[in-house]
Amino acid sequence: MAQPRTPPDWHPDWHADWHADWHPGRLAARLPHLRRRALLTAATRAFFTARGYAEVETPYAVRTPGEDVHLAAFATERIAPDGARERLFLHTSPEFAMKKLLAGGAGRIFQLARVWRNREGSALHAAEFTLLEWYHPGAGLDALMEETEAYLRAVLPPVVARAGREIDLARCERLTVAEAFARHLGLDVLASAGDAPALAAAAGVCLRPGEGWEDLFFRLMLAHIEPHLGRDGPTFLTHWPAPLAALAARDPADPRVALRFELYAGGLELANAFVELADPAEQRARFEADRARRLALGGQGWPLDEALLAALEHGIGEVAGIALGFDRLAMLATGASRIEEVLWLAPP
Repeated sequence: MAQPRTPPDWHPDWHADWHADWHPGRLAARLPHLRRRALLTAATRAFFTARGYAEVETPYAVRTPGEDVHLAAFATERIAPDGARERLFLHTSPEFAMKKLLAGGAGRIFQLARVWRNREGSALHAAEFTLLEWYHPGAGLDALMEETEAYLRAVLPPVVARAGREIDLARCERLTVAEAFARHLGLDVLASAGDAPALAAAAGVCLRPGEGWEDLFFRLMLAHIEPHLGRDGPTFLTHWPAPLAALAARDPADPRVALRFELYAGGLELANAFVELADPAEQRARFEADRARRLALGGQGWPLDEALLAALEHGIGEVAGIALGFDRLAMLATGASRIEEVLWLAPP
């Protein structure tokens, strides 16, 4: 039997095959990270099972992949035995399906789901990746943050290292979006909500052609807020302005903000979480506004998920849910600098 071609001084330029991520030389370099990822997966299942969660699996090919304005989905087609054809999409999140299960009475549920988002690719993004998503009926925003902290402490060591910094998991910070903008930009971001010129004036920047309030908000976030988040310990960035509510309920105590948080650690945006919007009429209105804007920007169209709206009509009660980028969590656990370092095989 021929011996494998793996010289001690292996280099990817020795042979074209060695550029492939399955090649023994390249796979060996990732194996420590991949074995750590496998332990992370097992610990995740143990954590949620111990807390009374049921692991669920929902379809990956769906009629409605999501409703985010900037969403780009992978399209596919189902062909029935009689030859009938139906356009489907690979889901961008299991959220819609899992909410239907909540309406059916599934209780606490979690899923490690493969998801797909087109037009994505960078050191932190892959077009195909894994989301850990869980839903806790009866929980509010504070309870979900506490549970998320407990999960991180259960599956990670007390201190993790990334990009030359130590991240102490005991040093969790909770910071509202308004507090973050006041701290790092010296402005009241809620006072300008929806008014792009007002936000630009308050921030002392020029409004770019065609730039709306949301676009400018995220430009300021990327340049002035995110670099300060999660540097020494995880940061929960909470209470997002109402125009950025997404699928979150508004705060009854302050309708200018939504009950939403994002989690940052070690320079990584790890998770996005909501106290879920349960009002079917408001959800329909938000979906229709997002769909109109997406189409106006040249994005894709697909059917409205009437089954989800029917589930909300039936009722899901008060529930908090979170979507956590599992590959990024693996990066944090291993110190990997690029997402492909924690993937067994990179998407083609």
